[in-house]
Amino acid sequence: MTEWKRPLPTITGETMPYWEGCRRGELLIQRCQDCHEYQFYPRGICANCFTGKIKWVKASGKGAVWTFTVTRQNRTPGFDTGPYVLALVELEEGVKMFSNIVECDPFEVRIGMPVEVTFVKANSQVTTPFFRPAG
Repeated sequence: MTEWKRPLPTITGETMPYWEGCRRGELLIQRCQDCHEYQFYPRGICANCFTGKIKWVKASGKGAVWTFTVTRQNRTPGFDTGPYVLALVELEEGVKMFSNIVECDPFEVRIGMPVEVTFVKANSQVTTPFFRPAG
């Protein structure tokens, strides 16, 4: 991607550490200090035990494609450059996150394919995580 044309995320107080990490090239997720469960998307409490003792930790950035779809045609501005892959990636830590798979032929993506995070700078304030084939 050369010029960012997609919508930008709305950065809130709960998500700010995540986006600041992305800008530094770090994929951050949350971990509960009581039950030690990881979670993503960012929340103010643990989704497992409901405590407020949440800590931001650096994820490995490695995972596997859990499921995916190849979009061949989309008329939404910024998403009209198909074909592209939208995938649900399961990180080594066990959480799942939606992202695009980049740097490979969309028709070669497979369930279970090992992937690793890469970052694309949208503008001076926002850097977005995508995933590419590992290795």
